[in-house]
Parts: sequence; structure tokens; C-alpha cells
Amino acid sequence: MSSPRDEVGKVSDAELVRRLLIEGYGHAPDLEYEIRGRYHKVYAWKPCALDVSGPDRNGVYFGRIESDGIRLSIEGAFLVGPKATKNVVELDDERAKRYLAGESVEIDDKDLHGWVIVRWRSYYLGSAKAKEGRLINYVPGERRLRLE
Repeated sequence: MSSPRDEVGKVSDAELVRRLLIEGYGHAPDLEYEIRGRYHKVYAWKPCALDVSGPDRNGVYFGRIESDGIRLSIEGAFLVGPKATKNVVELDDERAKRYLAGESVEIDDKDLHGWVIVRWRSYYLGSAKAKEGRLINYVPGERRLRLE
């Protein structure tokens, strides 16, 4: 089985991102997608009449193409999550707080593996890697909640 990273540059960025979103989460928002740089970062935007010139000005950071799928940013999870039909993990208050503080948290589904969207109540908190009954945390350090 080939890695999605091996497909970058061989198919259109939009086609690859949409396919990975459908495979991973069951929904791909109607946006424009572009993969940039050696880290395969994905940027997304809605076309509009506003002319913003300059390199790399289109879109918000949406996620990253990984060897086993697409890891969504917090903004990406917010855009995909409400209509996602699979791989969404709901956290209770305590686990959500620990997740936002940067901790990996236990989940009940020991068989769930791969990239998931993390939700608390009606809020989408980002994405994590589900592995062996845990969510491996990817909240950037500068966006973590400070617990006292």
C-alpha cells in the first residue's frame, strides 16, 4: 500500500485532499486545497473576488498530509467535523481539559486506529492519532490550555 505522501505531485492537490478527507472522515468541504512545502502542509480557502497578491497568500492552514492519511489542524477539524460521518471521538469534560492541555488521553474504543477528529460537546478541538485505546495529542504548544 502506498503512502499518501507518495501521491503528492502525481495527482491534483484538491483531488488528493478530497479523497483523503472522504476516506478518513466521510466528508470533504467544498473548498480549494493546496499542498505546500516539504512537510506537505495543506491550505484551504473559498475563492472570492478580493484580490490578495503575493506568494502563499491563499488559505488557512488546514492540515498536513501524513504517511497514513491527513492530520487536520484545529481549523481543519472545525471545518470538517460538523459533517464528518466517521472517526470522530467525543471527550467528556475532564478528558477534553487534559487534551487541550497537551496530554494524550484514554478512549473506550481500543480498536480505533488512525487520525480522528476530537470533539467536546459541540466544539471541535482538533485532531489526534488513535492508537491502542489512546489519543496521541497534536495540539501545538502555543495553543495549549494552561492547567493549574
